[in-house]
This record gives sequence, C-alpha cells and structure tokens, in this order.
Amino acid sequence: MTELTAMSAMTTTPTPVLIDRELLDAVGSEAKGSPRRRKNHNFHAEDAAIAHRLLNAIEPGSYLMPHRHLDAHKDETIIVLRGRLGVVFFDDSGQVQQAVILAPAGAVCGVDIPHGVYHTVLALETGTVMFEAKAGPYLPLGASERAPWAPAEDEAEAAAYAQSLSELCAKI
Repeated sequence: MTELTAMSAMTTTPTPVLIDRELLDAVGSEAKGSPRRRKNHNFHAEDAAIAHRLLNAIEPGSYLMPHRHLDAHKDETIIVLRGRLGVVFFDDSGQVQQAVILAPAGAVCGVDIPHGVYHTVLALETGTVMFEAKAGPYLPLGASERAPWAPAEDEAEAAAYAQSLSELCAKI
C-alpha cells in the first residue's frame, strides 16, 4: 500500500445528518423527559467549535432566563422547525420591546438576534423544536450577559415570570 492509500484508509468521510421527523421526534421526546423541559442536539463536534449548529427542543414550562451575548461575533439565528416559539426582546431595564411568535407555517418562522440584545424564548406548544446557529466556542454566560432584572432559572419567582411572558405571547 502506498503512503497515500494507507492514509486514505485511516480517514473516514463524515456522514450527512438528516434533520427529519425521526430526529425531531427523538430530541422532542428527550426534552419532555428532561427536568429542564428542553434538550439540545448538537451538530458541532465540540464546545470549542467555531460554528455552533444545533436543534433545541423546548417544552412549555421551560424557562430560559433573559440574556444577551456581548461578544460581537455571537449574533444568534433561530428558525422554528416544529411547534410555536415565543421570542421576547427587552431593553436594558427589562421593559419588553417586542414579542413575536415563530412557527414553521406562520408569518414569521425565524429571527436573527444581534449581539447585545436581551432576549428569551418560550415554547408555546408541546413538541417545539428550533434550529439555532451562532459562533463558538461555547462559554457560559457571564454576569453582565444575564438579565439582572429577571429571576434566575432556579429562583422561586422564575415560574411566575415565565408564565407572565407566555401570557404576553398568547396575546399576539
């Protein structure tokens, strides 16, 4: 065997991953069984990857604390593949600036969120799955990226706050 042939035999061609009903069902099922009522399915190989692409299945009742990404490369794109997702945008003091419903067959199916904008998402239907893309690497949110006016996910007030945001979205 030549050196090139030996090297070729050691490498494998990546296999395309289809985003089909089976995958959406599987990640949705995992979200339903999760204590946080959500589950990611990452397409990127590691947290250090420069491009993060993932499915994020979210069930009603899951609370994601409003946050922003301060890194100028961390704009975030969300496209809903299944279900209905409320997206709420806030100013720096916590006042709602805009709320929108994303749905695959709705008037709006996705959003591109610039870095620096406070936002959160809420599942409005069971089985909601979104595709999300943003720059890596993954870094936990810093204190200045978490909304100081919103309860943290583990605080007692979180459920009531999330419910108020869901009610706001229900009026759209």
